[in-house]
Amino acid sequence: MPVLAALTAADLRQVVLRFRDALRDHQEELNRLNVYPVPDGDTGTNMTLTLESVATELREAETMGEVCEAIAHGSLMGARGNSGVITSQILRGLADTFRDLDAIGAPEVLAALRRSADAAYQAVMRPVEGTILTVAREAAEAAEAADATTVEGVLDAAAVGAEASVQRTPELLPALRDAGVVDAGGRGYTLLIAAFLEVVAQRPIPEPVLGAAPDIVRAHLAGEDVSGLRYEVMFLLDAPDSTIDAFKAAWMALGDSIVVVGGDGLWNCHVHTDDIGGAIEAGIDAGRPRNIRVTDLIEQVEEEAWVRGHDHAGPEATPVTTAVVAVGVGIGVQRLLRSLGVQEIVAGGQSMNPSTAQILEAVERCPAESVIVLPNNKNIIPVARQVDDLSGRRVEVVPTVSVLEALAALVVYDPDADCETNVAAMEAGARAVRAGEVTQAVRDSVAECGPIHEGDWLAISPAGIGATARSAADAAFALVDALVDEDSEIVTVLVGVDARPAETQRVREHLAAKHPHVEIEVHEGGQPLYPYLIGVE
Repeated sequence: MPVLAALTAADLRQVVLRFRDALRDHQEELNRLNVYPVPDGDTGTNMTLTLESVATELREAETMGEVCEAIAHGSLMGARGNSGVITSQILRGLADTFRDLDAIGAPEVLAALRRSADAAYQAVMRPVEGTILTVAREAAEAAEAADATTVEGVLDAAAVGAEASVQRTPELLPALRDAGVVDAGGRGYTLLIAAFLEVVAQRPIPEPVLGAAPDIVRAHLAGEDVSGLRYEVMFLLDAPDSTIDAFKAAWMALGDSIVVVGGDGLWNCHVHTDDIGGAIEAGIDAGRPRNIRVTDLIEQVEEEAWVRGHDHAGPEATPVTTAVVAVGVGIGVQRLLRSLGVQEIVAGGQSMNPSTAQILEAVERCPAESVIVLPNNKNIIPVARQVDDLSGRRVEVVPTVSVLEALAALVVYDPDADCETNVAAMEAGARAVRAGEVTQAVRDSVAECGPIHEGDWLAISPAGIGATARSAADAAFALVDALVDEDSEIVTVLVGVDARPAETQRVREHLAAKHPHVEIEVHEGGQPLYPYLIGVE
């Protein structure tokens, strides 16, 4: 294919989708690099989820204006965490530059790089150098200095500048230097430029590189720039633009890592603080906060440290007869998998399906000649089954379709038993679980339970969509009631990253009141897209 002289709306759409795909592939790499501002291992996850939201809105977009509106609105509404909010502002800068064009040439790409970098700096109340901000700015500066006349030339210069900037980030941030890593957000930004170059010049996006997990405890303690505040507060804010300066000033007095992006009455707001109530009250003073999410950063850092401390067996790990590779996403989910003996975890799940190569790499790292793979999603099962033909080890797949089935299978896993014994026991353990999930509809549809409207909460069991509801908790009630019978003994609930504490408490109370004969286990899974994963044994 020839090198593109200009990008159409369809090309821009493809760039964003390939950026999403690259973030999926590099999610674990970016999570491992994440030590600043809080070493909670979620930069890759947050950037990926932000782009998933954009991809959803791009489904119906065709014209340049529609594509740019989908990019701007989708990234604003779906932005997660500090890195996701900044990424949304970078994407908004691109969209604002391109929206009125018929085609995107070299001057427009150059202008967009500068505009997106400036927009990112403007969104952050206290910009810190050595982060994605620096990388975006220096990529734009490199492109401007190159005086290139083609789209490929502009992007080439930006790619070189971005990579050089990423490599310098440890010189600017003690936390990165002491952990021996580059900035996670900055590395994620290079994937955006790589996605442009793939579409424009058919250059392959670099493969992820998984180095040893850094010492995040040391990183957290190094340097005065690392936030010591306990809570991350995020919400969407419906507020007139005239109130935002006062809102930002109020937040400046309450915390740091403040990012406020948006406009025209809708804002996505992020802060680290010790004063949850004050942060929310400031939003109430400005307008109407909604979709409020509060994360205990200390707890999240501790969980991530635990996961990384048990991460990757490595060449000196004690050999076992049979090892296990599992697919999963979410700090809590990974922690549970590790605690039950999983040697290697491949990041992935619904809408984030890993490749055969990623699973093969995990298999090859295991300290065993026999390896069992738990795919934990029906779409990943055929991918996992290809690994045996590619590996020099014996690879068996226990066809789990959910992480709850995997947890039940792992209860009977014996690393010292042979592969046949483990497969038989683990398959039986997985079959003993009836698992379902709560998620939100992204479009209007029809199911056996009746019509489905965009935004409805869905209760999905092995039998299909059993009910719709106005809240995640109500959908969980319907799911639990469908799964639990008089012979049920244990109900396990994995709480997702978007679940609201008040709704989780309602789920607990419903189980205790309506199904008093079952034992209830509730764990923080931290999985995206599904506020509740529920299994019944």
